[in-house]
Amino acid sequence: MKIQFLGAARTVTGSCFLLETKQSKFLVDCGMFQGSKALKERNYGSFMFDPTQIDFLLLSHAHIDHSGLIPKLYRHGFRGPIYSTAATADLCEVMLPDSAHIQEMEVERKNRKFSRAGKPLITPIYTTEDAEGCIKLFRRASYGETLTISPEITVRFQDAGHILGSSLIEIWINEDGQETKLVFSGDVGNYNRPLMKDPTIIESADYLFLEATYGDRQHQPIANIKEQFRDIIVRTIGRQGNVIIPAFAVERTQDLIYTLGLLVREKAIPPVPIIIDSPLAIRTTEVFRRHLKDMDSETQDLLKDGHNPFEIPGLRYSMTADESRALNTLKGGAIIISASGMADAGRIKHHLKHNLWRPESSVIFVGYQAEGTLGRRLLNGEKLVRIHGEEIMTRAEIYNLEGFSGHSDQENLLRWIKRFRVGPGCIFLIHGEEASCENLAQRITQETGLQTRIPYWLEIAELPPITERNAVPKIEKQTSTEEDLCLQVEREYFQLRLKIRELVEKGIDDQNYDLVLKQLRELEKQVHNCSLVGT
Repeated sequence: MKIQFLGAARTVTGSCFLLETKQSKFLVDCGMFQGSKALKERNYGSFMFDPTQIDFLLLSHAHIDHSGLIPKLYRHGFRGPIYSTAATADLCEVMLPDSAHIQEMEVERKNRKFSRAGKPLITPIYTTEDAEGCIKLFRRASYGETLTISPEITVRFQDAGHILGSSLIEIWINEDGQETKLVFSGDVGNYNRPLMKDPTIIESADYLFLEATYGDRQHQPIANIKEQFRDIIVRTIGRQGNVIIPAFAVERTQDLIYTLGLLVREKAIPPVPIIIDSPLAIRTTEVFRRHLKDMDSETQDLLKDGHNPFEIPGLRYSMTADESRALNTLKGGAIIISASGMADAGRIKHHLKHNLWRPESSVIFVGYQAEGTLGRRLLNGEKLVRIHGEEIMTRAEIYNLEGFSGHSDQENLLRWIKRFRVGPGCIFLIHGEEASCENLAQRITQETGLQTRIPYWLEIAELPPITERNAVPKIEKQTSTEEDLCLQVEREYFQLRLKIRELVEKGIDDQNYDLVLKQLRELEKQVHNCSLVGT
């Protein structure tokens, strides 16, 4: 049995892992890369496998960095079942067509520009039709339900406590009479958070694939975050400014509605308009309403007291573009929550454009900001940013409230690992930037003695059965000259694709374009040949 790390390796986004047994090929997650141009370019390349040969897909949760390339997989011929929880499937029905629509609109905008300049036109990664097609492949599972996928593979989803429907995935694989248990953490939820239950304790694993998004830091206690949140709102409204919150449409927006509801009922903040300006967040909130029974005990108590966590005085939903544009005229104090959470696309960019330059306003980041995103640049202190072609001076107050995060921090990840009764023979740290993974690996080894590995993008690792629990397992990485060459070819291929896109945007004469395109086609052939290595 072997695994190839096709995403979320020494970076946070693009979660995708290809597993091959003697009888099956399957994926765990198929997510979109987000962040820098170099990372996002990976979304446009060919898959490093034949999608028609994938037997099935296991999806940990609906966030786009875990699910966002499933429609592309469908577009290129995948027709196997997609196993997930019911809530994850419901969220994907909303999120994947929305993702496709955004891509279609963006490509349409760029193609108008390219057409005027006589440049080659581009196509979206996938279409709304692809997104709607892949939804039909979902197979819904309950938490704790044991699924027999094939005679050799059994799967169980457990509550990860990260977002609605998020899962820790337990996989039992039987080869040659020996059983090996893999556990994929997906994203491990934070403890004591609104709406979500704490992550389920897993008792044993041979191999654990653990996220490390916040593996090098600690979150502030949620009570402190609530107080900070209140204080920022009160100060900002007091000086007639707007509170602008870039928030992920799934889970983070609902967390904020819940917390703002508590503050409103406690009369801890002034009575001001609270606007959710994201059609996706609005549709997602409706999915949350349908799954209230799946939420934590505090939410159940709130419901018993007659309070719906998604209904609070002063709350408005902005669906249409005209309603969104009207918010740009608000000057006297409002709370505007909009997507995307990394401020890299969507309506939030308009609100930042109209508020960043105002010293009386505040911008609050409440989630992870990937490298290269506008959100990360603002948190890093950039004073002049370009939004929709216009230079905007940063005069608003910028805040980062990580306590709202849906991810466990370093201490809680260690807390979760230490609850294993039979510790993993090896822990692969994924879904984290390099420094975060290295820091967490050091703490894990120091405090548990468990072996850790930090895989590279496109690395292939052998997963032999662990026959002696106390022995350090030998994890073999394929390092033949041929395979090293393939890895280098694949990296060169993606770098060249990025170069072409930059040249097209800047302008390139036909002769040079044909030369670069010829290089790309040659590399494409080599990449295709490399994808067959080891199969």
